[in-house]
Order: sequence, then structure tokens, then C-alpha cells
Amino acid sequence: MKIPVAHGHLEAILKEPDGPARGASVVCHPHPLHGGTMHTKAVYRAAQGLSEAGLVTLRFNFRGVGTSTGSHDEGIGEQEDVLAALDWLEAAYPHLPIVVGGFSFGSMVGLSVGARDARVVALLGLGLPVDLSERYDFAYLEDTAKPILVVQGENDEFGSGARLAAVLGGLGSHITIVRVSDTDHFFSGKLDELRDAVRGYYDSGPGARVLLAI
Repeated sequence: MKIPVAHGHLEAILKEPDGPARGASVVCHPHPLHGGTMHTKAVYRAAQGLSEAGLVTLRFNFRGVGTSTGSHDEGIGEQEDVLAALDWLEAAYPHLPIVVGGFSFGSMVGLSVGARDARVVALLGLGLPVDLSERYDFAYLEDTAKPILVVQGENDEFGSGARLAAVLGGLGSHITIVRVSDTDHFFSGKLDELRDAVRGYYDSGPGARVLLAI
């Protein structure tokens, strides 16, 4: 499917849950210049977990990736892509609360947009590159009350589980951190754990409570 945007369109994949939809979600992919696409395994598995928790899931390729038009814009134009995806979801599912998240570069873009957008009720971050603080600053997460799930590989080369806890641990109780043992930035060998963490949070955890409150 294609989502219309100012620069043309975004290539996207939409999946509806097997049962009644409890919410809708957008999952953003990692850095386009390092091979990131909507088909990246961690993005696919996170979307799978959201779908199993009863959410409509939307994955899309940022500008310049796959058949999406445009060109990479250092995370600036990519925020406009996320807003376009939110506009499309809101039009297609006007009564469903929305979750926005992403993996690595996609977490920076998705969380930044989702924290500000009133249509978004909860956030999801995977593999946050907290060691790249000169490029990605996540301190703004302290200023939102929206529940946030962050799933991090314990041995993530761009920010270990311990490092992530040190950076985000003092930003508020609205942030839930799940540290997955014995895995790296891409959750190698632990993709099932990633999926299960996402599903559990939005099926019966804090993410589920905010969906039910709408």
C-alpha cells in the first residue's frame, strides 16, 4: 500500500489483528543509510507483538527507502513521514487510540513525534542508541506522561542495558525498561523475547491500561 505525502508516497504494510482492534500503531525502522527498512527483523517482531495484543499495525519505509519517494533527511523530514502515517491511521481508524514506536534511528524519530502528538497515547522504543548522545538526546521523555516501553539488548553496542537504565532510569515511572539478556543491538537470538515483551506490555501491562482508558 501507499501513504500519500508531500514528496510523493510512502511504501507501507498494514496488518489488522485477528480479533477486534483495541488500538492502532506505527513502528518506525532503523537508519536507512545502514540498511534499515520496515522489513528489519526487530521491527517486524515488534509489530507482531502489537498485533497479537490486538492493535492494528502499520510499518512503512521512510523517504528514499524501498519504493518510498524522496531522500534521506537526517531524521528531520522523517518526522514528517511519521506525521503522515499518523494522519493516515487517524483517517482510517478514527476511534482507535494510537501507539508510536521504533527501533534504533526509528526510535529517535518515532518517540520524538509521538511524545508531542496528542493523538498518540503510548510510546515504544527498541534499541535506543543512548551512547550516541551527541546525535540522539532522549531527555525530553521526562516531559511526557505517556506510558513508554523501552526494550534493550543487554549487550547493545550503542547503549547497553546498564547504560540505558542510567540514562532513562531517573526520567520517571512512566518509563518501563525491559533488558533482554545475552543479545546485541539487533536482538540476535532473542527476537521472541522482544516480541513477547511488546505483546505483554500492550496486552496486560501499562500500555493496555491506557488503551482501555480511551
